[in-house]
Amino acid sequence: MAQDESSELPTEQGRTKDGPADVAASAGTDPWLVVIDAQVVFADPGSEWCAPRFEEIVEPIRRLAAAFGDRVVLTRWVPPVEKVGSWKPYFEQFAFADQPPDHRLFDLVPAAADLGARHTVSEPTFGKWGEQLRAITGPTPHLVLTGVATDCCVISTALPAIDAGAQVTVVSDACAGSDDTNHQQALDAMALYAPQLFVRTSAEVLEESGLT
Repeated sequence: MAQDESSELPTEQGRTKDGPADVAASAGTDPWLVVIDAQVVFADPGSEWCAPRFEEIVEPIRRLAAAFGDRVVLTRWVPPVEKVGSWKPYFEQFAFADQPPDHRLFDLVPAAADLGARHTVSEPTFGKWGEQLRAITGPTPHLVLTGVATDCCVISTALPAIDAGAQVTVVSDACAGSDDTNHQQALDAMALYAPQLFVRTSAEVLEESGLT
């Protein structure tokens, strides 16, 4: 019996997207560099929340910022004024961080302040994807994420952003985790979200974006 050709399933699968440059058109905009929470509380070796490799990410971030020009956003984490729900036991455990938003712990480190970025966003949440950042970048931007901590505020920014339709690139050597294991585990988890999210080195980002 002859097979009805109209019932055959299509064989065209589409091409796998290999990286940010491969899906740039879907973002509809030039990329924005977001430097997440480059603050004293995460950089000072005496801080309970110090990211041990913070100093190692300063130079990659500086190179990226120079290439991105005006399209750089700095973010700051500040404690919520009103502690509700799970924030109450959180600040009972980390009482040292229960300070006013203008406390020196939450200052940008000099290396970040010296980038001369036009935009700074402060949020009382781990994730920085919110109304303030959207107002700067637009609703479905291409975000290039750097900063600290990979396993907290970086991943907490990345996943809500891709849920909203943003294209995200996480720069592995321009992020620092709470420790090396947590840093790598967070990168590995985020890499599962391709093609909405890709993990790249700073050299790859500069090359793929044509910013070198």
